[in-house]
Parts: sequence; structure tokens; C-alpha cells
Amino acid sequence: MKTIKISITALLAVLSLFPLSSMAAEAGHEIMDLTQNWVGYTAIGIFVIAYMLVMAEEFTHLRKSKPVIIAAGLIWAIIGAVYMNHGMSDLAEHAVRHNLLEYAELMLFLLVAMTYINAMEERQVFDALRAWLIQKGYGFRKLFWMTGFLAFFISPVADNLTTALLMCAVVLSVGGSNTRFVSIACVNIVVAANAGGAFSPFGDITTLMVWQKGVVDFWTFFALFIPSVVNFVIPAAIMHFAIPQDQPDASNETVHMKRGARRIISLFLLTIATAVSFHNFLGLPPVIGMLTGLGYLQLMGFYLKKTPHKCRELASHNAEHEGQMGDPVPFDIFNKVARAEWDTLLFFYGVVLCVGGLGFLGYLSMASEIMYNQWGATSANIAVGVLSAIVDNIPVMFAVLTMQPDMSTGQWLLVTMTAGVGGSLLSIGSAAGVALMGQARGQYTFFSHMKWAPAIALGYAASIVCHMWINSSYF
Repeated sequence: MKTIKISITALLAVLSLFPLSSMAAEAGHEIMDLTQNWVGYTAIGIFVIAYMLVMAEEFTHLRKSKPVIIAAGLIWAIIGAVYMNHGMSDLAEHAVRHNLLEYAELMLFLLVAMTYINAMEERQVFDALRAWLIQKGYGFRKLFWMTGFLAFFISPVADNLTTALLMCAVVLSVGGSNTRFVSIACVNIVVAANAGGAFSPFGDITTLMVWQKGVVDFWTFFALFIPSVVNFVIPAAIMHFAIPQDQPDASNETVHMKRGARRIISLFLLTIATAVSFHNFLGLPPVIGMLTGLGYLQLMGFYLKKTPHKCRELASHNAEHEGQMGDPVPFDIFNKVARAEWDTLLFFYGVVLCVGGLGFLGYLSMASEIMYNQWGATSANIAVGVLSAIVDNIPVMFAVLTMQPDMSTGQWLLVTMTAGVGGSLLSIGSAAGVALMGQARGQYTFFSHMKWAPAIALGYAASIVCHMWINSSYF
């Protein structure tokens, strides 16, 4: 402990040697502008290095949460040391607690949603859907459109990553070694899943952040439905003519959902309704409604655990339902919680704290001045979409929300849409694209996606024009 105290004292002594600019200090205790100071430059450098490691995850296999968590700690350590040295540590503490609260609300919300998705996966809901599609024996072109539309309409409820993986499994099962079909179908699935997630508060983390921040009402998001359809349909219509007209063989595979699957689906829809009601009618954070919905699932899990005999009775009366008995291990809700995408949740923590720290230093105010005052809101929001194809849309959207530019509802809807669908421009621009490159390795690649970038960009531009036309009343 003594060594730690000496180290902190030494750090504060070193920090005090550096002049700090724009300090509205002692009396008023205003936040310091450190954008032109070594403190700000160091924080930017730490964040850039961390994000370079995030972008290199595919090659280094270093999970993306690790560098940003460390970066968040280092950035706030520097901020805390500087503010403590100037007798204003309470300001830094208040700021970091505010960021932590914002993260906690979103993390718990996502955790509940992921738990439900994992429960439905364990009950073989998605496997049953995949088997049903394969049984139909559709031609490649029909399957191309069906997987696209299913990705578009499932992703507003389930997350776009899960949706994309499910549809890709169907494509791989049917397409097999037909690389041309698999490649184009995967591009279509990524575009559709991202577009579908853009018009629903539950479809993507960025839309969820906008809704929880309260800048757009729940039902107002659905004004983006037609622009999202345009974003998906235009590239799909262009890619349609490149799909081979072959007819793959139908499969006889049959998958039965396990007992309780339909009830869990119903409880998930009830949980969404509860979250919306808590927010719209009671003025409470949506996360309270989601956590209440987790209680629904816990009770359902308790019922399944206490009534295993019903599985045996069902199987004994009808051999067709033998698969519904499930595993010998009883349904356990905490196994579903453990299987949540913890790397994504922890990555989100690092991003929120890093961007919050840069905002506290003054960089987001600077960026807001350049983008929204000099460029104009429309140009800035379109640029956000393009940027999200290179950088993950989570930090981009969180930065915009932290800036809190004075915009109309139409502009908030625009940036919500562009941040969601802009990631489709490149295969690395969204979680769905990155995941499918791994699932369809060698068939769906960065360059096979890049080949269709002009068609995707056309859909991106058309969706913006469509939104500004049909939703002009929101501007």
C-alpha cells in the first residue's frame, strides 16, 4: 500500500509540472478544456491505439473488449489525477459516474435481450426455422429473397448478429459448394439484417441508445420502415440477376422445438411490451421493464425444471416429439445469462467510458462545432453513416449522443438510420458482416462484399432521399 501511495504522489507531482490550458478553476470549479494540452493528446493517442487493436481483431485474435477496457481505465486515471491535483476531483467523479450509469442501463437491457435469444436458441426455435426453410426445396433466387426478407423482419426483434448467423446457416446448408450463390446471399443477408435493425429500438445497439436517451419516441422509429426497405431492396434487386437459377435438392431434416419454446417466444414479446409501457406510460427507464421481463423467464424456467415428467409423457404418447424432451440437464436461466455476448457487453463498457472521457476533455464539443455547426446536420449525419462502415457504429453513435447537437426529430432519425445501415458498405462495418466472414470462410470475404459496394451505396443514398421525402414533417 505504501508503494502505491508513493507512486500516486509521484504521478501527481509530475502532472503538476505541465501547464494546463483554459482552466476556469478554483472558484467556479468549471470543467477544464484540455483539448490543446498534453493530457488531451495522450488520451487521444491511447484511444487510437486501442481502436487499432480492435480493428485488427480478425488477425490478432485479441478480443475487442480488452484494449478498450484498458484504454478507458488509463484515460480516466489521467483525468482523475489532473483534476485531483487541482482540487476538483468531485467533477471527474461525477462525470465518470454519469457515464457508468448510462452504460449500466444499456448493458442490463442488452443482457436480458441476449438471455431470451439464448433461451430460444436452446429450445431449438432457430434450428426449427432453418430446417423448415431447407425442407421447402426453393431455388437459389427464391431462397435469396426469402433469407433476405426473413433477416430484415427478424432483426428488429432479435439482434442483427443472431439473425445473420441463422440465415447464413440456411444458405450454407442449401448452397453448399456453390460459392457464387453463398457469397451474394451473405452480402444480401448483412444488408437486410442491418436495414431491418434500423427502424426498431430493439434492432441494434445504436437504435437502443437513441431510444433510451429519449431523443426519439418509441413509435417514431417506425417512420424509418420504408427508407429501411429501400436500403435493403435496391441492392438486392441488383444482385438478383447475378444469382444462379439452379434448383438445389430439398432436405428431409426435421427439427422439433423443445417444450416451452412457444411460451418463451410469447414471454419475450411480453417483455418488450413491458419495457415500452414502463417508458411510455410510467416515465421509467425501459431497462426496468426488461428486468421485469427477465423475471417472467425465470418463472418459466422454474416451471420447466419442476415439470420434467411432462416431457416424458409427451414423448411416450408421440414418438415424433421425442426431440422435445431436451437435455438431461434441466432448463437453467443462469446458463443462458452466462452465454450472453460478454465480449460485446464489455467492449461497450470500454467504448462508453473512453468516449465519455474524451467528451469530458472537450473533444466532442470541438467535433460537434465542426460537424453540426460548420458542415450542417444533414451532411454530418450522412458522414456518420460512412464513418460507421470503418469504425464500429457504437462509439460513433455514443459520441453523437454525448455531443447532443440541437437537431430536429427528422435529423435524429436520419443519424439513427445512417449509423445502422452505413456498416453495410463494408463487410467489416458491422458485427453481422464480421461474423459471416468467419461462418462462410473462403466464400464470403471482404473483397466479395466490396464487389457489391456500389449497389449498397446506391441503396444507402436512396434510403436517405426517401427518408427526407416521406418524413419531411419531422424536419
